[in-house]
Amino acid sequence: MKIEHVAIWVKDLEKMKAFYETYFQAVAGEKYCNEKKGFESYFLTFDTSARLEIMRKSGMDQTDSNERLGWAHIAISLDSKEIVDQMTTRLNKDGYLLVNGPRVTGDGYYESVFEDPEGNLIELTV
Repeated sequence: MKIEHVAIWVKDLEKMKAFYETYFQAVAGEKYCNEKKGFESYFLTFDTSARLEIMRKSGMDQTDSNERLGWAHIAISLDSKEIVDQMTTRLNKDGYLLVNGPRVTGDGYYESVFEDPEGNLIELTV
């Protein structure tokens, strides 16, 4: 069994697509639009073939308790502590909020945690 993809609701589809393409070398498929439902999305594929679906729906509001934007976090595994450190430096330099790290967590992960452009948490780990 494997996870086929993870999906996240976003406000700015194009900005989020560019973020994952720029920093994580994701490759976007064609944009899907359902005008009747006010829905649009991209599937982003990473070099491990893992996929992230970023989705936007008109009228969706962060304060609506039934439909919320974002996720709890997503962990992206990098090849080494050095690469975690390099990506941490790069994201921090480019103005993305470093929430914590790099550090070794209580359960043994080496990680740093950032907010993406919409405040969703991304764990960079080994």
